[in-house]
Amino acid sequence: MAKFKIATPAGASFTVAGGGYDLEMEGLAGVNAEIVEAPSGSEDEFLKHAKDADALYGKGIPITKRIIDGLQRCKVITLGSVGVDSVDVKAATARGIPVTNVPDTFIEEVADHAMTLLLAGFRRLVEQDKMVRQGRWSEGRPALLKIPRLAGLTLGFISFGRVARATAKRAAPFGLRLMAYDPFIEEMVISEHGVMPATLSEVLQQSDFVSMHAPARPELNHMLGEEHFRQMKKSAVFINTGRGATVNEEALIKALQEGWIAHAALDVLETEPPSHNNPMLSMENVTLTAHVASASARFDEARKRRVGFELSLVLTGFWPKSCVNPSVLQNTQLKRWQPVGMDRGPNS
Repeated sequence: MAKFKIATPAGASFTVAGGGYDLEMEGLAGVNAEIVEAPSGSEDEFLKHAKDADALYGKGIPITKRIIDGLQRCKVITLGSVGVDSVDVKAATARGIPVTNVPDTFIEEVADHAMTLLLAGFRRLVEQDKMVRQGRWSEGRPALLKIPRLAGLTLGFISFGRVARATAKRAAPFGLRLMAYDPFIEEMVISEHGVMPATLSEVLQQSDFVSMHAPARPELNHMLGEEHFRQMKKSAVFINTGRGATVNEEALIKALQEGWIAHAALDVLETEPPSHNNPMLSMENVTLTAHVASASARFDEARKRRVGFELSLVLTGFWPKSCVNPSVLQNTQLKRWQPVGMDRGPNS
């Protein structure tokens, strides 16, 4: 019998089914641990099998306060994603349980996708493709004659964490002016990336492209609403590769329908997948992808190995590398091993 029990909801994580836990176990080599699947049909059923676990590998179901409060000896809750909205972090913090994510595993992929959506939305790529396929060749050029050249336009970021910084690096060679709003990051840090620090209103009012990167935390639910879209330019393109819940979708639809903004290019929605009657599915001024920004050939392997590494650290008595609630660490018996600052924080 293994010394450590790691409980995880039964079933696939993300879109990759099966495959077992060999990649996670690579990071747990030398640790006497096993990953045990717990039924995920209900909270009661899950807790029955997970309550005595030494660690929780969260995937597939919400890790609620009720589940967290039912854990008897859990030392860490580990996720294989950037977002931690599937876990009640406040409840975990109250119990002194560190919550870890993988904030730096697929930054490049998401930044690539954000830039792809920016360019596709700006040049109306989907609309142009439809015109060609539908025999409307002659309509293509006139549809773009009122669109300015890209160089000299302004790209504004809401939240300036790792993905936004990588996107800014990609956008700079196109000649875009860059600005960002993020109250959690020092202005000098933003400036060091060639980006002008700004207020939220300044970003909304001055930007030709507004790229949303805010994380899904309870206090940021519907962070952007009608009053924000009304401040934007009528020619603006809104891009979201962050989380759908940070935007009031009804307000965004209204903004697109009534011409407050010109276009939206979205990888995330409030409800995923969208219902068949979501108006955006039939709107020509919307470009959509299926929450795929982080996907690449290395995606699944990289995040699973990182999960194993984080679990290994905590189970052998050390601080995790990426803790989203670091205030709990000083009250645990875990030892700090990192020789340098760990850059933790809401948008790290």
